[in-house]
Amino acid sequence: MFKQTNMAPQICKLPNGSSLKQGEVGGAVQGACLEGGVLGLEGLQGAVKRGGVGLGLLVGFLGCSCLAAESEALKEFPAKEPALKEAASKEPVAKEPVLKEASAYTPLGMFAKALQLIRQDYVDEGKVSYSALIGSALKGMLASLDPHSQFLDPKDYKAVQDDTQSRFSGVGLVLSQKDGRLAVVSVMEGSPGARAGILPGDQLFKVDGQLTERMTVNEAANFLRGESGQVVKLVIYRASTKETREFEVQRESIKVSTVRDVKIVTGDGDAKIGYLRLTQFNTTTVAELSAALDDLEKQGMQGLVLDLRGNPGGLLESVIEVASLFLPSGSLVVSTEGRVPSQSRVYRTPENAQPRPSYPMAVLVNGGSASAAEILAGALKDLRRAILVGETTFGKGSVQSVIPLQDGAALRLTTAKYYTPGKQVIHERGVTPTIRAVLPQEQERLVALQRREEQLDEREKAEIAGFRDAQLERAADTLKAVVLYALKSGTPEKSGAAALRK
Repeated sequence: MFKQTNMAPQICKLPNGSSLKQGEVGGAVQGACLEGGVLGLEGLQGAVKRGGVGLGLLVGFLGCSCLAAESEALKEFPAKEPALKEAASKEPVAKEPVLKEASAYTPLGMFAKALQLIRQDYVDEGKVSYSALIGSALKGMLASLDPHSQFLDPKDYKAVQDDTQSRFSGVGLVLSQKDGRLAVVSVMEGSPGARAGILPGDQLFKVDGQLTERMTVNEAANFLRGESGQVVKLVIYRASTKETREFEVQRESIKVSTVRDVKIVTGDGDAKIGYLRLTQFNTTTVAELSAALDDLEKQGMQGLVLDLRGNPGGLLESVIEVASLFLPSGSLVVSTEGRVPSQSRVYRTPENAQPRPSYPMAVLVNGGSASAAEILAGALKDLRRAILVGETTFGKGSVQSVIPLQDGAALRLTTAKYYTPGKQVIHERGVTPTIRAVLPQEQERLVALQRREEQLDEREKAEIAGFRDAQLERAADTLKAVVLYALKSGTPEKSGAAALRK
């Protein structure tokens, strides 16, 4: 980060004990005040000679607390920027970090030289502004860290802010980078993508004729969003069948309902097992879920199957609220750990929480269960409140901090990882089920059809006639056995969940 200034000459302290006044280094960079004092006089002079103004600009991006510049090239950046906190410490600088930082100047010089050559010699002058080149460099820099860290230009940043409102125009696909490809994590319930037949696990190959090979998730999302009524052309590769399919999907305004298919799934004479699906976690989820549980409890529900399959996650605050319906007050739900102490936190259910009766629970999960869904599943499993049935979850368990920059841009940076109450890391590992039950791709497709049964044509209705969801049946059968055991052993029904802990 850097800040331009027209202040009076400043003196910068350097680690070798000398001072550097503005004007001593040359015309390209008049003065630099460095956080932590890691840049020596010789290193600075040599770097500027190698890279000219480009390195001065780069050093500013990498941590200078002040940087004055006269070059016309720097005028592309706005003169007014948000004030930055001064972070320089008055304590002596440890020698070890200085030695580590010293190794940075060779690649920094190489970068600055490349920047200078591109600016000087590239054939299309319209593509080599400092803002464009540095923006592209930042995109590559963040993308090289992990699939979730990103540089957000103003358009991308606005789209991220719009997503939190739970209403937007698009096709309803939740995407992520996996194994270097853009993959569909889940398809929003009732969305155009769901009606078209796109499935979790499908790989997005083209959007409106544009190859997605080098696209970030945000770039692909921008192609998918648009005005309601517009058609977007998608090319999807389905690895399970090794087929490539084309779809024409009409964008529409999507309002997400988070609780679906509330019902009793067992027949007369059996233990009454309730069922509901959570499609994601947002500001309305806990209210919707409470109403659904009220309805099931009035019907005499003795056990609950909570379906998180295909749930891409959502708000952390929402998942804590949902957990408080099933866990005692003050229960640890999830913790985060990062490189800096401020990123290490614990999240518990509120002390005034009033959990529901302790009926036995099973949670359905699969590879489309991600982020907040994994947090809830991991907490219920580790605290022995529920069994997990299905497949290992997606493994998106990291914290992204969105840090605003100048001109409406921002960084989305992974700053911590989530840990379950049992200290199991979620990121890139997922949460493993208690009972493993795998659905083949064809059966997953039929489950997706069942979820939108009211919208099916006659051919599709014939396809799902008589289809039985093996994962749901496995979960319901397990809960029926628990309830029957509780009844025969004289355990009160409300504490039948205790049998799951044995």
